[in-house]
Amino acid sequence: MPNLGFGEIIVILLVALLVFGPRRLPEIGRTVGKSLREFRRATSSLKAEFEQDLEPPRRAPARRRRPPISDGQTSETAPQEEPEPETGGPPE
Repeated sequence: MPNLGFGEIIVILLVALLVFGPRRLPEIGRTVGKSLREFRRATSSLKAEFEQDLEPPRRAPARRRRPPISDGQTSETAPQEEPEPETGGPPE
């Protein structure tokens, strides 16, 4: 964006006043303001969409499964599952 001083802004406003007249100048100012506001909204929503698409998906932490507890048992006294024996060949 150009670096404008106070004098340059006054000259621009005077030229705009001469070209458009005192009746149309407030209307033009409102239109420019609305356009800039809409442009900012569009760019911020587009930026948010890009950031959301670039963000890696969040995964829920893995949950450990516990063996079911039968009636009258607590989690400390619940039976542990025993591994099944491997069957590699015919029984002897």
